[in-house]
Amino acid sequence: MSTADELIAAAQRIRASVGKLKFGEPVTHVYNPLEYAWRAHELYLRRYGNGRKRVIFLGMNPGPSGMAQTGIPFGQISAVRDWLGITAKIDRPRKENPKRPVLGFDCHRSEISGERLWALFAKRFGSAEEFFREHIVMNYCPLAFLEKTGRNRTPDKLPLRQREKLFAACDDHLLEMVRIFDPEWLVGVGDFATKRARETLGDSAPRIGQILHPSPACPASNDNWGGKVTAQLRALGVW
Repeated sequence: MSTADELIAAAQRIRASVGKLKFGEPVTHVYNPLEYAWRAHELYLRRYGNGRKRVIFLGMNPGPSGMAQTGIPFGQISAVRDWLGITAKIDRPRKENPKRPVLGFDCHRSEISGERLWALFAKRFGSAEEFFREHIVMNYCPLAFLEKTGRNRTPDKLPLRQREKLFAACDDHLLEMVRIFDPEWLVGVGDFATKRARETLGDSAPRIGQILHPSPACPASNDNWGGKVTAQLRALGVW
């Protein structure tokens, strides 16, 4: 099997395992883009997941205006369409929150985190092919969690019992990703992904680093996020 084939099989396994989990209040809607946006996600893995990667950038989980719409980690629509060169038909979740409709590539909201992340990589590497030669962007958790109001609830804010079952499945998938890619570095995008990587991988390879999360909810990210993260990656020795 190719690396991409192994990744696709691993994604199908975690899609099935997390699809069996139950979540309760305050979460009212759970979006699994590995189901309804599978065409785009498979394209991403098939096109950019081949071969060993020196660096995995690990995000938390799908954003409502990013991967929840496009099936791509940090999947800001114009970046996915114009820089990654991926478009695909996106279906709808089985249970959709009317305040957070899945419109796929017709969604007019921009995920700022994805906009910042992919813009940094485009500026440094020029083409997506050059970036993905040694790097890839993945998520720890494939599910997005929404409250009745449409508010996004991150996995770390779930009740303990729900977290434990979810994290067990996501830990297994993270170990599988690391086995497949055999990276030198795993770089957590923000605190949560870094903590999960450290807890799951322990002291074994790869080396684990952390960069500032690009979310506008993080005040430090709203002033020259790209410059700060470039400096962090240079200080680590990743770039």
